[in-house]
Amino acid sequence: MPDTISLTGVVATTPRHITTAEGLDITSFRLASSQRRFDKVHNSWADVGTNWYTITAFRQLAANMATSLNKGDRVVASGRLRIREWVNGDKNGLNIEVEAEAVGHDLSWGSAAFTRTLAPSTGGAASGSAAAGGAAAGSNASGEDSWRVPPPSGASTDGGGAADWGAGAFGVLPTGGASGASDAYLPDDESVLTS
Repeated sequence: MPDTISLTGVVATTPRHITTAEGLDITSFRLASSQRRFDKVHNSWADVGTNWYTITAFRQLAANMATSLNKGDRVVASGRLRIREWVNGDKNGLNIEVEAEAVGHDLSWGSAAFTRTLAPSTGGAASGSAAAGGAAAGSNASGEDSWRVPPPSGASTDGGGAADWGAGAFGVLPTGGASGASDAYLPDDESVLTS
């Protein structure tokens, strides 16, 4: 059973992205994970060391990392741990590598806007296109968006499949807002609920 590890730290090198001749995307970067402790004597925080990891991802995660991460970004990474010994002449050492299963920005340090990407379908240029008679990437055989969250029981739709996530969907009634509208408690930008 492989060891799994979750890390937080800073992207210390510019992510390196390659695509192999077989079409496999690979992205890697070095992650610096600093540890800090509160020094009661000096009444301040002090760095007590930095651990260095090589984070490597494959396929769609690699492609998304290449477009989303920059040197200096604070991230959270989780994946399979591999420790490898190396020897180069009279020097030797250890490489600590993580084959990433998930990587994202550390929202403790800032905000991010998520954009869903769809993996390209395999089997030729025409496969997966609606024009060729197949379902588009990210959709099921009937052409529906396979990522869409189904509405709660009792929720109505607008005819286009977008759910009305208003009060009736959860069996609660809003207390009303400035306008008294039934969706007064929803965010100002409702497009996040229907997109």
